[in-house]
Parts: sequence; C-alpha cells; structure tokens
Amino acid sequence: MALPMNAQVDPRDVHAQARFNMIEQQVRPWNVLDESVLELMGQIRREDFVPPEHQSLAYMDLEVPLKADAEQAAKHGWHMLAPKIEARVLQDLQIKPSDRVLEIGSGSGYMAALLAAKAKEVVTLEIDPELAEMARENLLSAGVKNVEVKLANGATTSLAQGAFDVIVLSGSVAVVPDALYAQLNEGGRIAAIVGHMPVMRFTLVTKNGNNFEVKQPWDTAASRLVGFNEPSRFSF
Repeated sequence: MALPMNAQVDPRDVHAQARFNMIEQQVRPWNVLDESVLELMGQIRREDFVPPEHQSLAYMDLEVPLKADAEQAAKHGWHMLAPKIEARVLQDLQIKPSDRVLEIGSGSGYMAALLAAKAKEVVTLEIDPELAEMARENLLSAGVKNVEVKLANGATTSLAQGAFDVIVLSGSVAVVPDALYAQLNEGGRIAAIVGHMPVMRFTLVTKNGNNFEVKQPWDTAASRLVGFNEPSRFSF
C-alpha cells in the first residue's frame, strides 16, 4: 500500500512509507480506530527508539530485541512490544491530558513517548541499567520532556512516588500484583497482558470507589516482564 497522493512527506524521511504501512496494515486492522492514536503512531518515529542494528525491524509486526538476540531478549524482557499491541493499549486506556501515568518496563522509551503525548506526566521504571539509559537518551533526543525514567524493579514499585491515574505494564505477567491496585487514584486504570503462553488476555482494571472493574477485551501474547511473581499454574 502506497502513501496517499495528497500526503505531505518529508523527502528526507526514509521511513515514511514503512510507518504508513504499519498503521494501515497492522494497527488499523487490529481495531485501532481512534484517529488520535493513529496520528500519534505516525508522528513518533519508532525507528529512533530501535537499536541501530535492528532498524530494519522498526515497523514490522513483531517484538524488536533491544539487547542480544531475539531468544535472549524475550527471556530477559529486553524487547519492544509489537506496534499494534502498543496502539491498542493506548486506545483502550483513553488517557486524559490531566493523567499521571506509571509505566513498568521502559524498554527503549517508545511506549513512554506515546503515553507522554497524551498525559500530563509519565514515570517509567526499568530494571535494566542499560535499557534505562537507552530510554533516557531516546526520549531526550525526541524532545519528550514530561517523562521521568527511573532505574527500579517495577514489581515492587517502591520508587514510584504517589498515586497514578494510569498504570501500564509494558510486557506480560502471570497476575496483576495487588500492590498496583493501591497506587490507583479514583477512576484510575491498570493495563496489563495477563496469563500464559500461547494465549494471554489484555486486562483493563478500573477503580470505582472500593471496587475494581476488570475487563479482558482481547487476546494476545507478549514476553514476560522480569521480576514479577510466577505463581504455579497447577493445584493439587
């Protein structure tokens, strides 16, 4: 699929066609119809958040390794989520300009950049020092100023100050930790990919008073976030 005839394209932007194809062939067919999300996916240059050796993978429908090879990256959580998953999470969260967001799993900083474009403030936690520095540098280079990257184990969230309107887990977990519920403001949302391979469920938790409404609107699969408990799948 080629760019539309009336598209305004910077001739220096060698990734423009790939970015357009990602939106039209991966993201939109995955029921991402929010035009503000689609526009944002076209504005933020994903290639700037991908290691140089993997730039050819920036707009492909896969988890891009951020360190080592694909197998090691998946094992240690050194990856970016597939673009269509990031877009649909962003759409389903319906982030408001006043929202304070906590992301667990900074990776390269790309998801934090997407979140920051819609929110007031983003705090993103990364357990790996090399990735935390990568995220800081990428966000700085992209001119994103309302994100704070912290080197921390997101499974404990001990360094995340205060409560949040949105909490995003940028990777999968077996269960949503109870500690995260306590960090939600009224009306706050948690977005997580929950379960076990080969099929997991996107889980959206919303705080309503003392109750938590849980929805699981779509299936997917993603590599694990490091540091979270892995309860036994079997009972006797």
